[in-house]
Amino acid sequence: MIGIIGAMELETKEICALLENRKDSTKAGMPFVTGLLDGTPVVVSTCGPGKVFASCCAQIMILEYHPDYVINIGVGGTLSPSLHVCDLAVATGTVQHDMDTSPLGDPKGQVSKINKLLFECSDKLLSAARAALDETGIKAVFGVIATGDQFIDSHAKKEELSKDFNAICCEMEGGAIGQTCYINDTEYLVLRAISDEADGSAPISFESFAVKAAAQTVLLLRALLPHI
Repeated sequence: MIGIIGAMELETKEICALLENRKDSTKAGMPFVTGLLDGTPVVVSTCGPGKVFASCCAQIMILEYHPDYVINIGVGGTLSPSLHVCDLAVATGTVQHDMDTSPLGDPKGQVSKINKLLFECSDKLLSAARAALDETGIKAVFGVIATGDQFIDSHAKKEELSKDFNAICCEMEGGAIGQTCYINDTEYLVLRAISDEADGSAPISFESFAVKAAAQTVLLLRALLPHI
């Protein structure tokens, strides 16, 4: 079984509509929908925005449904001059940019207790993503995705995240899902379609392009599944 998590309904609605043998349930106020996506058993959840919702959702999904892999889909803001609206960012790993115990001597972004900064994504899922991209022709960039409980909408913050973490995209859930998957020994991947330029134009461009951008992740996800 493949676990699929999105923060907003616009990121998961299309997938749920495609499911065969669909069954719906609710846990901790979050929907969990099981079924077959193009013949592959999946469980899909819309967690809500931010790291706490994302982590809770991933933990419930892992404990209740035991997915072989967890894939986090959705939209995000670009931090790379090579990524523009409706392009895809594929995470080689995730960081939590708002985790900061650097006054204690830790690297910025390092998660205490496990002393880990970068949560690497699954090599197998990355290989599947590359094969799917070759088939679909979708433009994508592979790299680090930076997660934090902030909607990034300024040039200064964008430059800071790019400099501090060499990140190509920013969003609000992937790093938390990465940490949860890491402590549960579950492989994961994060896919983000660019919905805004993370440069101050976000309030306008996000509303205009989020639905269209989210459809790109669904397209890649469906092409990716046969390669897992």
